[in-house]
Amino acid sequence: MVNEIVVRIAAERIINKGLNPKTNAVYVIDDITNENYRVAVEDYILENTEGV
Repeated sequence: MVNEIVVRIAAERIINKGLNPKTNAVYVIDDITNENYRVAVEDYILENTEGV
């Protein structure tokens, strides 16, 4: 079970090249170590960037 709010925030940061608050570097998908969250973020990005 994943928290959809956390998924949205992480995905939006990745899409917008925002900072990872933990590392102070640009947030990338590899920063997500939990497999469930990684899949959810990938799905969110795919669903919300089609045709962009």
